[in-house]
Amino acid sequence: MFVRIVYTFVLFLLSPYLLYRLYRKKTNHPKFGSRWKEHFGLTPPLKTKVSPLWIHAVSVGESILAVSLVKKIKQEFPELPIVITTTTSTGAAEIAKLGDLAEHRYMPIDFGFAVRGFLASVHPKEMMIIETELWPNTIHYVSQAGIPITIVNARLSEKSYKNYQKIYPIFCQMIPALTRILCQTAADRKHFLKLGIKPEKTEITGSVKFDLTIPDTTVSAGKKLRERLGESRPVWIAASTHQGEEEQILQAHQLLLEKKPDSLLILVPRHPERFNLVYELCKSRKLKTIRRTSQDNVTAEHQVYLGDTMGEMLLLLGATDICFMGGSLIGDKVGGHNILEPAALGVPTLTGPSFFNFKEIMDQFIKNEAIIICSEPQDIAKQIIMLFDNHLLYKAHSESALHILQKNQGALKKTIQWITG
Repeated sequence: MFVRIVYTFVLFLLSPYLLYRLYRKKTNHPKFGSRWKEHFGLTPPLKTKVSPLWIHAVSVGESILAVSLVKKIKQEFPELPIVITTTTSTGAAEIAKLGDLAEHRYMPIDFGFAVRGFLASVHPKEMMIIETELWPNTIHYVSQAGIPITIVNARLSEKSYKNYQKIYPIFCQMIPALTRILCQTAADRKHFLKLGIKPEKTEITGSVKFDLTIPDTTVSAGKKLRERLGESRPVWIAASTHQGEEEQILQAHQLLLEKKPDSLLILVPRHPERFNLVYELCKSRKLKTIRRTSQDNVTAEHQVYLGDTMGEMLLLLGATDICFMGGSLIGDKVGGHNILEPAALGVPTLTGPSFFNFKEIMDQFIKNEAIIICSEPQDIAKQIIMLFDNHLLYKAHSESALHILQKNQGALKKTIQWITG
């Protein structure tokens, strides 16, 4: 009790900064509008009077997984009402793709009054948290209400494990409230056990990320976009790039252009508020650049196609030949992004040397020579040229990655087994 009081006091002191980060105006981000009140527990009632399954997904990455999870749940339990909470408006935009399959509400901030307000309005029967988003007051009041709590697709890297050790008095308070933890890997389970979770509360279900299916409509849209970009020209994508990476990617592209002057780079920054900055950076490099949101047609003279939209990564990947996955060239700041989406589309993938967020997945890809690791622009350009020029090498990388993806599928089915229905 005392630990939670101290935690809540610290949260109160930090809340002005946290709320500023959440609500500050961000270019190309959806706005909260009048729904900001939901963060404070003023949650509108659901359409249904039946207690729903509550799934929490923080932002875009977790929301994408939530969409797959909800579709699978609805196949098994078509009458089960579902409410999904996100903290961010970008996550909310992703959930909107589910239409009538689920209702969306914003997650209450981790103050007791806000959590109690949410629970009083929604009356969930069960809570599922995607990955490891644990808030002490939320966990406490949800458990106090007799609601089972399951962590789905749970991961706990060595770095995260050490961070939890530093705040162990807070984590220790949450342990009794957690009903079960469905871990991605044996390593994740080991870390949870070392933090004091009872073995009988844990299961290894694999990563839901592997249960990726690409809609036919997305594949078709990707092919149509490729026709617009140029079917015969070499096209590669730098996906989910961060500040400090675009300069390196553009340098690699300029080196590629020396060997293959008709090449096109699809450049997709991770954060929409940086779209304009990256566009100016491309122009400063004297690269003829067109934005996806532009009304102009792509021509053979264009060298960079800036993906300045949200929620279209699969479509853009479907229009490319080779992918470089961002978040991997700037030391230990990010730790990489999901390489399974290009794998599902048969697109050979390169990455930088920093990928600790996906270590277990990367280990499989490295072992099976299904991914290429590059640390500098010259190497990126060199490896891309090799893939373009060597059809057998290209095919081997494509098939190996797809095989790993298919071999590891099944986590969704295992996860559904733990839903009470």
